Amino acid sequence: MAIMQDFSWNKLQNGSDIRGVAIQGVPNENVNLTPEIAEILGKSFATWLSQRINKPTDKLTIGVGRDSRLSGPIIMDAVMDGITAVGSYVNDFEMASTPAMFMSTITSGFECDGAIMLTASHLPFNRNGLKFFTRAGGLEKQDISTILTLAASNKFIPAPLKGAITNRDFMSVYANQFVNQIRSAVNHPTSFEQPLAGLKIIVDAGNGAGGFYADRVLQPLGADTTGSQFLEPDGTFPNHVPNPEDPEAMAAICQAVIAHKADFGIIFDTDVDRSAAVDSTGKELNRNRLIGLISAIVLQEHPHSTIVTDSITSDGLTQFIQQDLGGIHHRFKRGYKNVINESIRLNQIGQESWLAIETSGHAAMQENHFLDDGAYLVSKLLIELAKSRLSGKRLTDLIANLQEPVESKELRIKINADDFQGIGNQVITQMQAFASSQTDWKIVPNNYEGVRVSCTSDREDGWFLLRLSLHDPVIPVNIESNISGGVDRIKQRLLSFLKTQAALDLAAF
Repeated sequence: MAIMQDFSWNKLQNGSDIRGVAIQGVPNENVNLTPEIAEILGKSFATWLSQRINKPTDKLTIGVGRDSRLSGPIIMDAVMDGITAVGSYVNDFEMASTPAMFMSTITSGFECDGAIMLTASHLPFNRNGLKFFTRAGGLEKQDISTILTLAASNKFIPAPLKGAITNRDFMSVYANQFVNQIRSAVNHPTSFEQPLAGLKIIVDAGNGAGGFYADRVLQPLGADTTGSQFLEPDGTFPNHVPNPEDPEAMAAICQAVIAHKADFGIIFDTDVDRSAAVDSTGKELNRNRLIGLISAIVLQEHPHSTIVTDSITSDGLTQFIQQDLGGIHHRFKRGYKNVINESIRLNQIGQESWLAIETSGHAAMQENHFLDDGAYLVSKLLIELAKSRLSGKRLTDLIANLQEPVESKELRIKINADDFQGIGNQVITQMQAFASSQTDWKIVPNNYEGVRVSCTSDREDGWFLLRLSLHDPVIPVNIESNISGGVDRIKQRLLSFLKTQAALDLAAF
């Protein structure tokens, strides 16, 4: 294994996931997630899981699934070879979604001890990665570090008898959970089995793993899915990036809804842990609108609950959640694991929180094991859509009072320094001093990331957030204003400060 001695295992870590380059095809991106590496990672996870739950490797059953990536089949075979080499058993779920892999650990008849999903979310076709689950949920950063340390040592004891691999269909079982959930929750008085009959609902799976939702969830419920697009798994992603945050992707589903006169549109990312929606007029239900909508549903069910979001949500959303819905808006850090863990923490200290959601479309609910599941999120919306129709209302009536900014912009400032975190934190500290010296700028209290400033003058009427990226040498700046031209005025004042910071590349400004 001399080839492994100089391998940089820690470069595969991406927060609480593993990600790497799995195939050639992008200039200057060398493959570092090979079948050989993947096999070692399979051995490493099985060994780690054995230690974590105190169960011998030859008694473990691990579920493995993948999204539509080109490298998926070969990397999956290698991971399963690694798992079985140490004696563990594998349930091969083939094409699957990330949330389904967690559900395979707690669903009767499957109950895997752990699970692995092969995905790199919305990243380009040459990437792949591994997401890991136990029955307690997704792994944390420290768990990934431990797994990679085990992999680096590569001291695994081969089992006298390899574990068996069994092909099993879990996605049909998982999809049927949504069918039953929607039927029960809508409780249609005349059409219990098909509560979505008469509704045209379009799904855009972006050629990822989400196509199952059209034929295994919507159609059994009676929905007309004519016009659904890009349902076929295709790891070249030929139509658009499978990402609900991507403007081109959102434009594609909006246009499909309008063209087919649909009642609702749904878009998933590659591995279905994120989603967004479109109303019957072709208007996007993502970011603040999506958060407002699911918050309205959650607060009907759990009055006064705390809604945890990431840091870049609008002031109008805070006002809507707190004044219109009677909830508490707790703005936290970017990063879906940060938002989820904060919601869990609040519940542990006695502050009721039923929803953790990022503007990216990651949404996790207490009622669903705090699992960020794009299919669960849209199922909650569809329940409300069907109920609204029964009462002669529209789903979007729930967010009629949500005030949205007139203008918004995100700018990404590159940091030209090796110690980008040190420089970034220094810029944020100096920004706080600069903002404090401005008579019409107020630093927003209880801010957990970077510095958020309320711009109170009539010429600006908005806010900005300056923060340090979680992984990259970048300072993202989010600006919103309630008046035309306000974003540019805030931007120009910011620029006067940023020009004093020598290490910043201000090309974005």
